[in-house]
Amino acid sequence: MFLFSCLRRYTGWLILATLFFFLLSQLIPPLFFVVVILSWSVVLIEWGRLPASSRRQAFLLGIGGFIALLFAAWHGVFLGIEKISTQNLQLLPMFIAVSFLALTNPPDQDDTLPQGKKAMLTTAVGTNLLGAVINLSILFVFGDRLARNHSLSKGQSILLARSFCAAAWWSPFFIAAGVALTYAPEMHYHRILLPGLLMSGLALSYSIIEVGYIRKLTFTGYPVRRESLTVPILLALAVISGHALFPHLSMIMIICLVSPPAAILFMRPRPRLQHLHEFISTRITATVSQFVLFLAAGLFSIGMTSVIQVAPEIFTFGGETFTHSTFALVSALLIGLGLIGVHPLVGISVISPLLLPMHPDHSRLGFLFLTSWAVSTGSSPLSGVGLILSSRYQIAPRSILVNNFPYVISLWLLANLVNVIYFG
Repeated sequence: MFLFSCLRRYTGWLILATLFFFLLSQLIPPLFFVVVILSWSVVLIEWGRLPASSRRQAFLLGIGGFIALLFAAWHGVFLGIEKISTQNLQLLPMFIAVSFLALTNPPDQDDTLPQGKKAMLTTAVGTNLLGAVINLSILFVFGDRLARNHSLSKGQSILLARSFCAAAWWSPFFIAAGVALTYAPEMHYHRILLPGLLMSGLALSYSIIEVGYIRKLTFTGYPVRRESLTVPILLALAVISGHALFPHLSMIMIICLVSPPAAILFMRPRPRLQHLHEFISTRITATVSQFVLFLAAGLFSIGMTSVIQVAPEIFTFGGETFTHSTFALVSALLIGLGLIGVHPLVGISVISPLLLPMHPDHSRLGFLFLTSWAVSTGSSPLSGVGLILSSRYQIAPRSILVNNFPYVISLWLLANLVNVIYFG
């Protein structure tokens, strides 16, 4: 324990080393073993400082996965130490790389806050575009600016949460994209971009119409400027172009290569070197919770995969093909689990091994995973976004669930319609 407490001052640099050796391992594959050691070391060093809820969830997932692995091994199925220790590991470098983009956060603005329906549109689009790149930190940037007495209005909380989470449908920088690419490994990003953008647009339109025209709520919005959208648009174009020009590189690899240099180039704080050092030493350690969750969920997923291979005939959805009904059933199940607090990663990691034997179109499967992520995280009081709204901005958890229930049903129906039309 004393050793771990001494090492904690270097956690940020160990996290950075995880990203560095992941990139290096693409040229020298044996170095991937170093990534395994570094990532699990971060978990061990920081375990004692994790929130109790994170430890509890990771412990249950880890124990469940371990028991499943023992059961499968007893029946002659063992997938190997390498597979067990590396599942979900490629998600960690992606999350580290994306966390650098917080350095490009727009500065506080002194403008008078705009009001009305135009303010709804600019706030929704701004949250979606900026959140697509700099992720969860955008909620703090917008939320703190809009909050009055540390609280957001009903309209503001609805629009911010849904607009941010809707970016999961299309943004390559969202961790949802990495999860989809992991559990639908043959997914082609360009095939889910169009339906993803369509669903994101429908989610924003639905929310604006609900807040401004049905509920007729007074709305004070965020003063989004054109220059604040430049960085996220350039980064998204860079990643999408890189994927088209270098199809042999995985989307995760492209994001890991583009994000940190772009963040340093466009970072707001000065002097750069001093703030970069501070970011690595202190702020990047916020990713530790993701380290624990992703590795524990990976262990659980491998355990489930092993059990399924013991008796594959038992684990079936009742058909040999992935149909529209399967899409509807599984998406409803994953969204429902998300609403009651099950992290989308956990649900996806459990359900994917059951779906892959049906030989689905992996792009369609990826669209399903992104749909469940976008809808559930934007509507649940127990998601990361919901917890921010309730703890930081005094939004009652019950009101989050009640206010979003019609949205959940509507977006689920729309996603199923898009699935039928686009994926046939």
